Amino acid sequence: MSNEASSVLDNSASIASYIDHTLLKPEASEAEVRQVCAEAAEYKFKSVCVNPIWVKTVTKALKGSGVLTCSVVGFPLGATPSDVKAFEARGAVLDGADEIDMVINIAAARAGDKGALVDDITTVAEAVHAGGAILKVIIETALLTDEQKVLACEASVEAGADFVKTSTGFNGGGATVEDVALMRKTVGPDLASRPRVEYVPSPMHRL
Repeated sequence: MSNEASSVLDNSASIASYIDHTLLKPEASEAEVRQVCAEAAEYKFKSVCVNPIWVKTVTKALKGSGVLTCSVVGFPLGATPSDVKAFEARGAVLDGADEIDMVINIAAARAGDKGALVDDITTVAEAVHAGGAILKVIIETALLTDEQKVLACEASVEAGADFVKTSTGFNGGGATVEDVALMRKTVGPDLASRPRVEYVPSPMHRL
């Protein structure tokens, strides 16, 4: 194999390790879920992200593959009481989820209510971290102004989230370079102690 070909393969493997292979459509079948798991294991994606009903199936299918199991709470609207989101999160972690994607209280972000955002995220973060999992916070950039995006990112940092993410993919207007740059600027470069930024075209990817 040529050095150039080897480099391409190495880069492909590196990129794959940042990809969350995602299947969140409500009509997804077990066969489709298992297919996504097989693809993730073959290409060594970072994780498979599914709705909570499929977490046990995915965890079992991915056992020994090195691919993580991810699930969602308060998805896709975010308009769920915080304690219900936390309950969902605890259940998913008990079922085997390594990572949880939560959708923020979007109404609170649009109202500029940082306190409500921090409370919402903290409640879920405590439940997720107690189970040894990672919390990723979806702020749904398509529905927010730049000022509101900054507020949501600041609240995520304050609440102890591990990642911030752009969008669910269910509300149109996916990630933009400008959004990613703004979010990264807000959460800061210190990835060891601050949330990292994820952008979401489709499927979900990490940055």
